[in-house]
Amino acid sequence: MTDRLGQLSAAGVAIWLDDLSRQRLTGGGLDALRRERHVVGVTSNPTIFAKALADHAAYGDQLRDLTVAKFGVEEAARLLTTYDVRWACDVMRPAYEASSGVDGRVSIEVDPRLAYDTERTVAEAKTLWWMIDRPNLFIKIPATEPGLPAITAALAHGISVNVTLIFSLQRYEQVMDAFLTGLERARENGHDLSAIASVASFFVSRVDTEVDKRLEKINGERARALMGKAAIANARLAYQRYERVFSSARWQALADAGAHPQRPLWASTSTKNPAYRDTVYVEELIAPGVVNTMPQETIDAFADHGEVRGDTVTGAYDEAQAVLDELAALGIDYDDVVATLEREGVEKFEASWLELLRGVEAQLSGERTRLAERDSRAAAIGGAA
Repeated sequence: MTDRLGQLSAAGVAIWLDDLSRQRLTGGGLDALRRERHVVGVTSNPTIFAKALADHAAYGDQLRDLTVAKFGVEEAARLLTTYDVRWACDVMRPAYEASSGVDGRVSIEVDPRLAYDTERTVAEAKTLWWMIDRPNLFIKIPATEPGLPAITAALAHGISVNVTLIFSLQRYEQVMDAFLTGLERARENGHDLSAIASVASFFVSRVDTEVDKRLEKINGERARALMGKAAIANARLAYQRYERVFSSARWQALADAGAHPQRPLWASTSTKNPAYRDTVYVEELIAPGVVNTMPQETIDAFADHGEVRGDTVTGAYDEAQAVLDELAALGIDYDDVVATLEREGVEKFEASWLELLRGVEAQLSGERTRLAERDSRAAAIGGAA
C-alpha cells in the first residue's frame, strides 16, 4: 500500500493536525496519528476549542471540580484549554525530540479579543507560556498591525510563536521582519536562539472563497477561468518572499547564532468548494521546509488518493504573479480582499471564543444545579433522620 503521507513528509512538508479535543487525547487518537500518519504537530484555535468543549462527558470531572472550587467562566475555560494543550505537548514530545525541536509543536491562541491590543497580547502570551510550561509549545498571535510588535516582544522574551491569520503578501513581509527583530532582541537579552521556534500561518482556502465570490459577480469566461486559482498563487508568492528573506545577510547572522528559520505554514487547507479536488491545497503547495496543517478529513483524503509530484511551488512564481495580475485587470482589489479576510478572521475567532465561554458557563451552571440538588437531597435525608 502506498504511503502517500510518508511521501509528502519526505518531500519536505511537515504534516500537522488542525484539531484538538479531549477525546483525541484520552482515546490515543492523537498519538496514533503521530505514530502511523506522520503527524508531527498540532494547531488549535478558538473554533476548535468551542467544538471540543461542547462535549460535557469528556470534561465532566474537571467541570465539577471547577464548580466546587467556584472558578469563574473565563478562568475555567483557560484551565481546560491549557490542560489539553499541555497534554498534547506531552503526546507530541517524541516528534519534538526526533526533530531537535523543529516539529512536535502544539499551538494555543491568545484571547482573540486582544487582537488589536499589543500590550495585553504580550501579557497573555507570557502567561500562557508559563502556565503550560512545555518547550514544544507555540503561542498563536494574530498578524494584525498591533499584533506585529507583540510578535517581536514575545520572541524577545524567548517565547516560540505561531503567527496566525496571515492573508496578504505585504503583511507576511512585515511578519518576517517582526520575527527577525524579535530574534535579534532575544539574542541581546541572552536567550538561546536555538530554543526559539516560529511558524507563519498563511491562510489558503479562504482566499479562494472570497475571490471566487467576487469573480461570480463579474461572470464571463475570463472570470470563470480564474476561479480557484488565487489562493495557490498567493501562497506560492509568499514562499518566494520566504526564500528571499531567509537567504539574506540579516538572517544569516541569526542562523550563525543558532536560530531556526520561521517556516511558512499553510493553514485553512481543507477544500471549501466541493467542485475542487479535496487535496488541492496540499498537492499544489509542496515545497521544502513548509508545514501543512490539515483537519482529519484532509489527512485521510491525502492518505487515500493524494499525489506527490515533487516541489510544486518553487519555479511557479511567474505563473502565480500572472494570476494576481489578471485578477487585478478584472477589477478584483487584492488589498480589499486580504483586509476583508483579516477582519473577518479576527471576528470569527472572537465569536468562537465567546461561544466557548457561553458553553463553559452553561456547563458550570448545570454542575451548580446538580450540586445544589444533591445538597438539598442530603439535607432532606439528614432532617428526616
